[in-house]
Amino acid sequence: QVQLVESGGGLVQAGGSLRLSCAASGRTFSSYAMGWFRQAPGKERVFVAAISWNSNTYYADSVRGRFTISRDNAKNTVYLQMNSLKPEDTAVYYCAASTSTYSGHYYYTSRYQAWGQGTQVTVSS
Repeated sequence: QVQLVESGGGLVQAGGSLRLSCAASGRTFSSYAMGWFRQAPGKERVFVAAISWNSNTYYADSVRGRFTISRDNAKNTVYLQMNSLKPEDTAVYYCAASTSTYSGHYYYTSRYQAWGQGTQVTVSS
């Protein structure tokens, strides 16, 4: 089972940028699809972005054009570059790993087998 540790969260003003990282343990990282989800206070955890094992990318409409997901298999790390941040992007961001190869699964929390502990992103207006 892969283990995940997120980093890179923090406080940023609206319009600013942050880059989140998710470091994975294990030798099979390259075979996993990786996703980012976020959860705002009092709300459910929702899909942000995903990247397949062969680097196809998928985005929520709310972040498309502003966020970029990428992976570095040599470093067992997935990244989320977040630009033009808005106050509504404020949430705890979670990294997750999925063994699924079907892209339709990547939008659902139930299709991920491993989760990180989360990192807080706060965007001030």
